[in-house]
Amino acid sequence: MDTVFVLVSSLPLIFSTHFALTFANNLELSSIQPTRLVTKLIHRDSIASPYYRSNDTVADRTERTMKASLARLSYLYAKIERDFDINDLWLNLHPSASEPLFLVNFSMGQPPVPQLAIMDSGSSLLWIQCAPCKSCSQQIIGPMFDPSISSTYSSLSCKNIICRYAPSGECDSSSQCVYNQTYVEGLPSVGVIATEQLIFGSPDEGTNAVNNVIFGCSHRNGDYKDRRFTGVFGLGSGITSVVNQMGSKFSYCIGNIADPDYSYNQLVLSEGANMEGYSTPLDVVDGHYQVILEGISVGETRLVIDPSAFQRTGKERRVIIDSGTAPTWLAENEYRALEREVRNLLDRFLTPFMRESFLCYRGKVGQDLVGFPAVTFHFAEGADLVVDTESMFYQATPNIFCMAVRQASVYGKDFKDFSVIGLMAQQYYNVAYDLNKHKLFLQRIDCELLDE
Repeated sequence: MDTVFVLVSSLPLIFSTHFALTFANNLELSSIQPTRLVTKLIHRDSIASPYYRSNDTVADRTERTMKASLARLSYLYAKIERDFDINDLWLNLHPSASEPLFLVNFSMGQPPVPQLAIMDSGSSLLWIQCAPCKSCSQQIIGPMFDPSISSTYSSLSCKNIICRYAPSGECDSSSQCVYNQTYVEGLPSVGVIATEQLIFGSPDEGTNAVNNVIFGCSHRNGDYKDRRFTGVFGLGSGITSVVNQMGSKFSYCIGNIADPDYSYNQLVLSEGANMEGYSTPLDVVDGHYQVILEGISVGETRLVIDPSAFQRTGKERRVIIDSGTAPTWLAENEYRALEREVRNLLDRFLTPFMRESFLCYRGKVGQDLVGFPAVTFHFAEGADLVVDTESMFYQATPNIFCMAVRQASVYGKDFKDFSVIGLMAQQYYNVAYDLNKHKLFLQRIDCELLDE
């Protein structure tokens, strides 16, 4: 069977997930008990977000999202294609390179200090800005976290074995473990590896506290243009990741990302994550979550795609599933086959044109695409990702809609065989990762039902 390997953006991992879990447990740094930890994800454009702009139109938000996604595409490609080197293990996207799609809402320390950190499946360290801090944000939601007044804070000694696996971990003059989070562009985040209490809201409006979570307490954050986030919530698979510290599972559910007022977007951590729906094998290869895509259909029509597109011949065949980009970017062969079928269905009824090299039509998604067939990504062992019209197209202006699937190679021949399945294709799905059993679960559901 022809296959193409699909990757979920994550931090490069040296060891297997089993080793990472065993290793972390043997450190006895944490008294974490597996529970269901639920936090609401804050949409970038919602009124609860520091990125909210009251005068923005739908077109303004759409244009900003697409520009940010292009920056994300370039970052993912740069990260994947770099030659492997131990110093590149913590190479990530500079947070200010693109505005986030979602922010993770939690608190840290005692007394608790609220945080809104960038949700990123492409990195494996949770870090937040800590006082005293050089070139840090003026937080909108409250005071900056000050470790000196938190009763639950404890820095890690550089003699602790976990320091070896922190980003560029080394000793400072006080024998504390210092990390240096390097980015593709911009200055690094530098601080102390420590443990602290994290506090998450629960569905019944209570709270759940998790003790002794390893994180980066950042005292130097470069010269960020964007000073609205408080840190980065890494969901990668590294040894220091929150995912591995809280068990081996996590899931997220996203509704319509064009609706900033949808209030049921959520992230679930620990053993209580929602492992429902169809599953497909999940592996960690070259530090990335990997599943297998076996084909694409439009309605009942299976697309005719060059079989070589479904063979792993090297890094150029990788397809990433990412939580930080909105549209889907396809390699040249896959995109052309999909566009050809879309045009066969729509060109007879609507006026097509190219807008910044992407296929668009004059009309409205809600009116002119009634009856348009779903696009399905077929994964190994029968797991399908079904993309409806709200996920396949977006309203660019009041009278123009465009495909939310784009050809990556329009930005250069280096992208000819590079693909990213973005968050729009994952709308109204609960996407769950079981790192211990090596399974990815896809459950089509309105996220509101997960609260019932």
